Amino acid sequence: MARRECGPARLGIVISRRHARLAATRNAIKRYIREAFRLEQSGLGPIDLLVRPPFGARPSVEMLTRLRALLGRLEEK
Repeated sequence: MARRECGPARLGIVISRRHARLAATRNAIKRYIREAFRLEQSGLGPIDLLVRPPFGARPSVEMLTRLRALLGRLEEK
């Protein structure tokens, strides 16, 4: 995470083949991360955010909920 002077919030996602062997699984994880970011982006301000999910992460509604909660905590700061 890095704060910037101005501009919209930006997102970077790092997920390697070791996280999930199938490209479809990696892409699903990326979609969940992007959706959580999209829903919370307006309140984040000028910030660069890099997300690297833990090994063994699986795409799920729980993942989306946890990401939104984390992004919500960033809004408060």
